[in-house]
This record gives sequence, structure tokens and C-alpha cells, in this order.
Amino acid sequence: MSTKTIQGKLWSIAPEYWSKYFEPGFLPMYKKVLEQLELNEDQLVLDAGCGSGLFTSMAIDTGAQVIGIDAASGLLEVARKRNPQNDFLEEDLEALPFVENSFHVITGFNSFQYAGNFENALRGARRVLKPGGKLVLGIWDKPEMSDSTHILKSIGALLPPPPPGTPGPFALSEDGKIESILDKNQLTLVYKTRVSCPLLYGRREEGVKAFMSTGPAALAMDHHDLMTVERTIAKAFEPFRIVDDIHYLQNSFLVFIAEKQ
Repeated sequence: MSTKTIQGKLWSIAPEYWSKYFEPGFLPMYKKVLEQLELNEDQLVLDAGCGSGLFTSMAIDTGAQVIGIDAASGLLEVARKRNPQNDFLEEDLEALPFVENSFHVITGFNSFQYAGNFENALRGARRVLKPGGKLVLGIWDKPEMSDSTHILKSIGALLPPPPPGTPGPFALSEDGKIESILDKNQLTLVYKTRVSCPLLYGRREEGVKAFMSTGPAALAMDHHDLMTVERTIAKAFEPFRIVDDIHYLQNSFLVFIAEKQ
């Protein structure tokens, strides 16, 4: 079974929850990237791994032409409802269906680390970038930099050990890994920053819904019943209770912008 098929199924489990309770936490990262890109109506953008289409919406509002792709049909349904006039395609990051030198900008937020082979996906992105075009990668910072790691580890404890090299949220977070692979593929790093992307929930149940929308939680339900997974997540939230109606997780993301040589 292909990585696209596996990841597409996992991330389609609860797209409305992802859209409402998790992806808004990425807004500081999205806004930071838009400040750097200064998009306009003359640019064609590929949002690669567009999810529920929140960044796509923000990019469209700049006047740019935007195509969104994702492996998860459930998330694409939400993206299409948000942006009914826009093009969204169910595609694989490692098999982009576009001709060479098509896009001025390609963005990949919380997506490229889930490709079966990151370097293959990166080479594909470079192929369809125009010379001088920009590739944006937004990924989780190292695990110890984010409170969400505690929640994800609790879910991971419900699973058998994954095979070496299995895609996951922190697959690209190691110091220097992105920089090295960009350089090897003739992509020049022109910008890097760390962005705080906190998650704030009024009730713990909202936080549980957020993490139930993730691929790891979907995978956990292949091994346990729904109630067990939900209770595990709820217990993992206990350290992040401020008061009964406030639960706060501080998270850190890394943003890389590279230019095609």
C-alpha cells in the first residue's frame, strides 16, 4: 500500500475536528510565511499538503492563484467547502502531476515529513518550481520544544513500535537535516525562523477532539477502541490544565524558505 493511501486514510478520520481544533494553531506560522513571501496576483502557488485549506484561503486572499493538493480526501472536502471556486486535487507529494517550472511558490506545512521518502518529494517539488521560485517548509521543531509531544507520545504508547524510517511528525526535526538535504538538491536556504504555535482549549474535550483528528490517533484505533484512545489523550492533557476551562499547550515550529537555483 502506498504512503499516499496510508496517510490519506489516517488523516481523513475527523477532518472537521482538525479544521476547528488543531489547524488554527498554525496561524502564527502561516502569517509569518505570508509576510516573507509577499504574494500577488501574478504568482501561481502550490499548497502541497493543504489539509483543510486554511493557508490556502489566506494565500487566495492575497490575490495569488493557488492550487491545493493533499492525500486525505476528508480534509480536501473541508478545503473545498472553504474555497468553492478553487482547485483542489487528491495527489501524492512524491508524484506531483505538474509540468516542470510551473509554480512561483510551493508551500508544505506539516506535510513533507509524511512523504514515504522526503528526498523524493523534495526533488519533485524542485522540478515543478520555476527558476528562482520559493519552496516553503513548515515542520515541528525538535520534540522537546513542544508540549504536544507529550500528547503524541501517549498515543504512540498505544501502538506497536514503528519500522525504522516510518514517517511521523518529527521526522525532519533533527538539527541541520533540512539544510543538508536542501543543499544537496540545489535549493538555497534564504530564510529560517522558529515560530511559536500554541494550542488553547476552553474544555479538555476540545483538546481531545483536536488530537483525535491526527494520523497517530487514527492508527491507534486500529489497535484499541475509541474510548481507550480518547481516555488516553484526556489523561495526557492533565499537565496542561490551567483552570477547568483553559488548557494550554506551547508548541514550536520551524520555517524554512529555499530558492531554486
